[in-house]
Amino acid sequence: MISRLLSCLIVVLAFLPAACATRVGAGGQHETYFSPRYLAKTEVDRVIDSSRAEIVAGMRRIAEKLYKRNPREWKRAGLASREAALNRLFSGSLDFPELGGRREGAAALHAFSPDYPGDRVLAVMSGLLGMVYAAFEHNDDFYVLDDLNEQKLYNCARNIEIAVWKMSSTRLGNGDPMLLSNELDPGNPNTSFEREFGRVIGLLELLSKVVADKHGRSITRLTQNLATAVFLPVSALGV
Repeated sequence: MISRLLSCLIVVLAFLPAACATRVGAGGQHETYFSPRYLAKTEVDRVIDSSRAEIVAGMRRIAEKLYKRNPREWKRAGLASREAALNRLFSGSLDFPELGGRREGAAALHAFSPDYPGDRVLAVMSGLLGMVYAAFEHNDDFYVLDDLNEQKLYNCARNIEIAVWKMSSTRLGNGDPMLLSNELDPGNPNTSFEREFGRVIGLLELLSKVVADKHGRSITRLTQNLATAVFLPVSALGV
């Protein structure tokens, strides 16, 4: 018991300087104050916090772009507006009745089923969001004793690549894309989806390397043919 208390005390003392922040006082002078929130946060934890926030914000921008290019999807869900569809998607819960309990890869794959009558943007983005949330262990605030799995982050990045390919290649019976994303017409190009997805994938890959290096572990890098690729497990992996 005493040794555990000593260990905790050492951790607290080690991070005490990081728990001090500086602010400008009323007279313009700099003041140092104690912030308990940063007591057990390392620089890596702050990087993870910021990266997760940016990844989720990027996913919302992608969903908004998809709804702009595919307004029929939120209308199929019986919603009043694109904003209502976005708010529903990012409400915190990913339990949508039309997905029949599907999560992560199963939900994203369901979006490309020819017989699916619901909102395809909701299906694919809720599946990807579920993977992102699982890769961050369903946390949005990280501290020194929290941990992530580098393979989950890596698999999540690969799954987003697979979803991007499916969006660009899956067609309806009449030959039209199931979901409009990038516009490759030389006269009117639109590659904003590619840029947003690329930023999210890049952040996930960087974090997977940071976490692997932190623990001295390696990442299992899988090579798949996108035409036959399957979504990789995320939640099913341990920490």
